[in-house]
Amino acid sequence: MLQKLLVFCMITFCATTLMAQAPFDTIPPYKKDNRMPAFKIMRLDNTWFTKEQLPKKDYTIIIYFAPDCGHCQHEMKEIIKNIDKFNKVNFVWVSYKSMPEITEFYVKYELSKYPNMFMGRDLDYKLPSFYRVKFTPFVAVYDKNNIFIKAFEGGAEMKELLPVLKLN
Repeated sequence: MLQKLLVFCMITFCATTLMAQAPFDTIPPYKKDNRMPAFKIMRLDNTWFTKEQLPKKDYTIIIYFAPDCGHCQHEMKEIIKNIDKFNKVNFVWVSYKSMPEITEFYVKYELSKYPNMFMGRDLDYKLPSFYRVKFTPFVAVYDKNNIFIKAFEGGAEMKELLPVLKLN
C-alpha cells in the first residue's frame, strides 16, 4: 500500500511540474522585435555605455565576442583592414569575458585610434540572451533608426557585410 502511495505521489509531482513549465520559445527575441535592444555595458574605464549614447551614424553593428576567440580576432582584423569604409558605422563590441581580457584585446588592435569603436562588458548578460548567441562572433546590423537589418552568426565576411551596409 505504501509503495502505491509513493508511486502515486511521484507521478502527481512529476505531472504537476511538467505542466507548470512554460514551453521554450524557439524564436530569438531579436527576430520578434526589430528594434535595437537597450543595452548597458561597462566600458574599459568603468563607466557605463548605453544605446542612447551612440553617436548618430547610418549604421550600428553590435558584435558579441570573446577576446580569445580566433574568429573574433579575424573579424576585428578584417574590420580594421577595411576601416576607411566604415566611417558611417558605430561598432559596439560586447563580451562576457573579464575586463583584463577585453582590455588586452582593445590594446592589441589599437582601438583607441577609432572613435566609432565602443567596447565593454555586458555584466547582466542581456545581449547574448536577446540574440541567443551560440557562436562568437555574433554580428547584428542596425540602420540609422536602430532597426534590425541582418544578423551573422559566427561572424561576417566583408564580402557579405559591405553590401548589407551599401558601403562597397
